[in-house]
Formats: sequence, structure tokens, C-alpha cells
Amino acid sequence: MSASVAGVPEGARVILATHNAKKLHELQRILVAAVPGLEAEAVISSAGIDLPDAVEEAVTFQGNALLKAHSAAEATGLLAVADDSGLSVDVLGGCPGIFSARWSGRHGDDEANNDLLLAQLADIPDEYRTARFVCAAALVAPDGTEIVERGVMTGRLLRERHGEGGFGYDPIFLPDGEGRSAAELAPEQKDAISHRGEAFRAIAEHVAQLLG
Repeated sequence: MSASVAGVPEGARVILATHNAKKLHELQRILVAAVPGLEAEAVISSAGIDLPDAVEEAVTFQGNALLKAHSAAEATGLLAVADDSGLSVDVLGGCPGIFSARWSGRHGDDEANNDLLLAQLADIPDEYRTARFVCAAALVAPDGTEIVERGVMTGRLLRERHGEGGFGYDPIFLPDGEGRSAAELAPEQKDAISHRGEAFRAIAEHVAQLLG
């Protein structure tokens, strides 16, 4: 990477504290598009350097995002970015929330999570199936500086899966103002309206300042 490109110094790297390949591609795409001069190969995953997952023992999205980002920054000496995100369903009092990835009891089992949530809401009328995706994105520098940004995508839950894209609850989530599920949107369309897109575009501004 050239040191003369938009002020990003040569050799600068950012670590995304995730082992989730689909999430990595999404967050990498957003950061590279938002930070002038930041090239794709400069955005690396904690999985790529064999860092263990941080224990997500906080009780908020922000807390868990900060735990992961601090762990990665301390272990690597790099600028670290992490997110914690999930689905908040109004009729369930905000659940699955921080338990979204393991709602069915098995972490990262998207199919089981979707099956369970659809079953739990089977008798709920459409007007009460409102929900929102929430994302807390954390940026931590090697000197301990920390910044958190938040993003929200509102919508409602469908009664069956639609679309093959995205991941998690995307196939059963209809964003407000859309006629397609989040899983039916092109990546760029989803980035433009998603909770993660909103949070990481805000974080990207701080990444650009710190790298500069």
C-alpha cells in the first residue's frame, strides 16, 4: 500500500475481531469503501492470525464489542475494530438481543435460530411482528483509545424465509421501506440501509483519522 494514497501510511493495517467469514466480508467491504486509501488486503481478520475469540461476557452489544476490540488490539498492537449485533423483537421484549447468534442453543446455527424464532412467533399477527437489527461497533487503538458507534435497521419479521444472501436472520427480516427481505438485497443495497453499515460508516471516519 502506498504511503501517498489519501494519507494512509504504508504498512497500516486494521484487524477485524471476528472469526465469522460472512461478517468479515461484509465489514471489510464497508470499511474499504469508506476509508480513502485503505486497501482490502490491509483489513485482516483475527481468524487469519489465529487469535482466539474473546469471551463475550458483557450484557450489552456495546460491552461485547469493546471486549473483542480490546482483546485484538492488545494481542496485535494494531488498530482493532469489532462489532456485536443482533435482532431485537418487540413482542419478545427485545429478545433474542445479545443472544441472537445462539438463540437455539447452538452458537452460529442460523437455520436453527430462524426455525425457533419463526415457531415462537407463529401465532403473532403481522402488525405485532416489528423488530430491529442493532449493531454496536467498537474501535480500539493500541494506546487504549476507544470509540463506539451504533446503528439500527427497523423492520418486521416475515413468516417464512426469502432469499439466499446475507446471513443470520436476514432471510426472515423485511426492512422498513423494502419489498424484499434483507437476504434478497444486493450487498451494496444492504450496506446502505443496514445497522452494521450505519455503525461501520461512522467508525470508518474515526479509522481514517487515526490512520492519518
